[in-house]
Amino acid sequence: MFDISFMEMALVGVIALVVIGPERLPGVARTVGQWLGSVRRFMSSVQADINLEVNKTDELKRLLEEQTRIQSVHEILEQTPTEPDDRKPVPRVIPSKQQPSASKPQEQKPEYEVKASSDATPATVDDGVVADSSPNNKHD
Repeated sequence: MFDISFMEMALVGVIALVVIGPERLPGVARTVGQWLGSVRRFMSSVQADINLEVNKTDELKRLLEEQTRIQSVHEILEQTPTEPDDRKPVPRVIPSKQQPSASKPQEQKPEYEVKASSDATPATVDDGVVADSSPNNKHD
């Protein structure tokens, strides 16, 4: 707590012995010790209260972050249609193998091109890969 060496404490003891006297010195030392003990207990209780409040603050911060994440999930769920008629079909697309080169500027083409024919025949993609779009094929 304080940076007091043994020589400084001995000097204070000798001065206290001369000023207070040998009869009252043990009672004064006991009183000073009790005061120091009560000050230490008070400081440790204040430190424990501060640590408790810091832990509560960290817990509240964690709960707020979790609530924010949960609220965003609830917003997504509220936007999701519940009736089967309201749902839109998700198109299945096969990626194209053509990658535009960085050195030559090319005409911008869509990344995916799907050429569909009738329902009975498979759909072809511009790179030659065949994707079956017939209603009888269930690849989910």
